This record gives sequence, structure tokens and C-alpha cells, in this order.
Amino acid sequence: MTGGPPPFEVDARGMRCPWPALRAARAMREHDAVLVRADDPIAPRELAAMAEERGWAFEIKAEALFHLAR
Repeated sequence: MTGGPPPFEVDARGMRCPWPALRAARAMREHDAVLVRADDPIAPRELAAMAEERGWAFEIKAEALFHLAR
């Protein structure tokens, strides 16, 4: 996550899955890295599965904060 522009932020708090993952996927169309704020307890699994399927890196940064990158 160092070097280059900061990741684009997606605020999906209060949204139930699959919306956080859909918002993240849309953001990843235009950005190489995205920080997702999502408080749905299913979000980490959904985001991790989407990242694995698409070949992206996935990292849990903090509670309700996730990082996706190409």
C-alpha cells in the first residue's frame, strides 16, 4: 500500500451483503487499490472470496476496514 496514490475509499457501512462487495468491485474497475468500510459481519468473507476469484490481494486492516488491491 506504499508508493503511489492512496487507495480509493468505499463507505459501505450500514449496507448488507452483497452491496459492500458490489460497491468494491465497481470501485476496482477504476482504481488499483480500494479501502472498504463495511460493518456487515458477512462482508469479510464476501470480499475475500471476490478477491480470490479475481486475483486481487485482500487484507483485513481493522474491524470493519478491508483493503483490496491488484
